[in-house]
Amino acid sequence: MVSIKDVAKEAGVAISTVSKVLNNYPNVSEATRKKVMDVVERLGFVPNAVAASLSSKRTGRVALLIKLNLNTQASDEISMQYISGAVHRAKELQLDVITVFTSMIDDMNVEEVTSYFESQGIKGIIVYGLTTKDKVVHKLIGSGHFKMVVIDAPMVNSTTSSVSIDNKKAQYDVAKKTITENKCKKVLYLAGEDFGYVTGERLEGIKKLCEEKKLKLSVRNGNFSELRARQLTMRYAKNNDCVVCASDLMAIGAMKALIDMDIFRPVCGFDGIILMGYVGKQMNTVKQDFVKISEVALDELNRLMKGKEGRKVTVPHTLVRMRYEDIIS
Repeated sequence: MVSIKDVAKEAGVAISTVSKVLNNYPNVSEATRKKVMDVVERLGFVPNAVAASLSSKRTGRVALLIKLNLNTQASDEISMQYISGAVHRAKELQLDVITVFTSMIDDMNVEEVTSYFESQGIKGIIVYGLTTKDKVVHKLIGSGHFKMVVIDAPMVNSTTSSVSIDNKKAQYDVAKKTITENKCKKVLYLAGEDFGYVTGERLEGIKKLCEEKKLKLSVRNGNFSELRARQLTMRYAKNNDCVVCASDLMAIGAMKALIDMDIFRPVCGFDGIILMGYVGKQMNTVKQDFVKISEVALDELNRLMKGKEGRKVTVPHTLVRMRYEDIIS
């Protein structure tokens, strides 16, 4: 199938120029318009009729921009809950939704990404899994071209809202519960990936707790990896009283390592994924309602698309122990 990118390459113009020609923008020269349309005819390019229809009728169409973790299948649970919540709320709000994975736009610059979403009739975008490395998405947010909502990232401007739990407080709360229950003095903390926004916020939470309680804190970068958490636990757990993890996957890796080492150390996680219920050891964790977070994000995007200003929205969290009986009921 011929894409808009193919047309732009053949005509020797930017994707944004092709988009302007196809959408009859006035600020395009006749020579350029003719050159593009000649290529469109020669290649048999068919613009997205659905997108064009949506655009002309001003029907709300939004994109879910999702980053998949290709290193593990377990994290797919979170993405699927996000999608489920967004689709459910979009139906109630009579919004059309498409899912776009970041790998689909990795090789594009901000102008190409803008044209790509324009060609799909997109009016608003929800961004999941944004990191400090995602420069093109940051530029897209800064451009104000689309109404946008970011999940778990502190970006707020006139066209962008942020939706998340209070990660600092949540990490503080679950660690305090675990440490208090077990009278721990030395804490091994397995942090997330370097470029994630929640990594820094959760690290602030555990540091605040350890300073208040005068606890010895050892921080290691677990990179949200079950394998990495296992390796770090094997190496450092003996010299600490408990293992506090910035994700459930790391908590599972830590707990399995402790079982193999035949020593007991209390472990707590973060997220509340269903997989925790199958581990066999009831660990404290932060329960995030990913479906609810996505529903709130759709509500916020709908609000922005009606002309409101961007803002920070905080969703509640709870502390739980994931039990097998709970996840099968």
